[in-house]
Amino acid sequence: MKKRILLIPLILLLALSLTAFGCPRPVVEEPVQPAPELVDPLDEPIEPMFITIGTGGVGGVYFPLGGGMAKIITAEIPELTATAEVTGASVANVRFIHAGEMELGFTMSCVAWDAHHGTGAFKGEHLHTLRGLFNLYPSFHHWVTLAHLPIHSVADVVGKRISIGSPGSGTEVQATAVIKALGYTLADFKISRLSFVENVTALRDGVIDVGVWTGGAGIASIIDIATTHDIRIIPFSREELARIFEVLPYYPQGVLPAGTYPGVDIDVPMPTVGNLIVVHQDLPYRVAYEILSSIFDNLDVLRGIHVAAYFIALETGPLTAIPLHPGAERFFRDRGVIP
Repeated sequence: MKKRILLIPLILLLALSLTAFGCPRPVVEEPVQPAPELVDPLDEPIEPMFITIGTGGVGGVYFPLGGGMAKIITAEIPELTATAEVTGASVANVRFIHAGEMELGFTMSCVAWDAHHGTGAFKGEHLHTLRGLFNLYPSFHHWVTLAHLPIHSVADVVGKRISIGSPGSGTEVQATAVIKALGYTLADFKISRLSFVENVTALRDGVIDVGVWTGGAGIASIIDIATTHDIRIIPFSREELARIFEVLPYYPQGVLPAGTYPGVDIDVPMPTVGNLIVVHQDLPYRVAYEILSSIFDNLDVLRGIHVAAYFIALETGPLTAIPLHPGAERFFRDRGVIP
């Protein structure tokens, strides 16, 4: 009996010594967790939603193109119903997008840049939620007068009555910037702020001497007045264009082709600026992707609406002045435009 009792401590001592000299303890294997499956955002369903497109005045290029885009989106994407709305154009549109009151907005590149970075007319605002959907076409900065008036150059406009665009529009922003870049102030002119359509009436009635339009080649309201009155589109000199570009490098020189408007039979040099569609950063990934697919697969429809749409191209689509929306980036990558 005593021997058995003595054996028990020996057995315990042996077990402890084996452990101390490195005999492994039993390993309990944890169950292997499967790696989470990555979900492609393009596999996510599109929730039904209304899409509002901010354009500009009815006499410009944004409005007809926006209407065409709305029809394409509604016809091609069953879950989306799109409408185009008349707005104050570029400046108003980027504010609407930032506030979440619209889904798509037309704007000039310079306005989008200033809004995104909090500079220029947006100093202190920093609308950082803006993203580019795609680049559109170049806009020409037209200064238009009636042919019988003795106004042949920008210098001739000093002291005259000029409409620089409706309040809050991209035209007003650009006209103000161009005037200052040339060394003038707004006080050097008799300033009005009229819409494109109001420009036509004011020129016809002799209320203004010069109307300013910024838009794609072939603006409807300029065509309107050119069919009833002889007009002159004021050329910018080489020195003036160089000075503007030095101060405002996003306004490169352009040449409006002869024949763009009735009675304008010569090429007219003038500043230009890009245009783009902006969206909010929270626009659903697949919605952005499908909108781009529908538009670029139906460019012929837009080109049938306005000649400016001939400048819209897949290759230049991602060249926006602000960062691309992730869904847009994916679209252009899938189409082989960006790496």
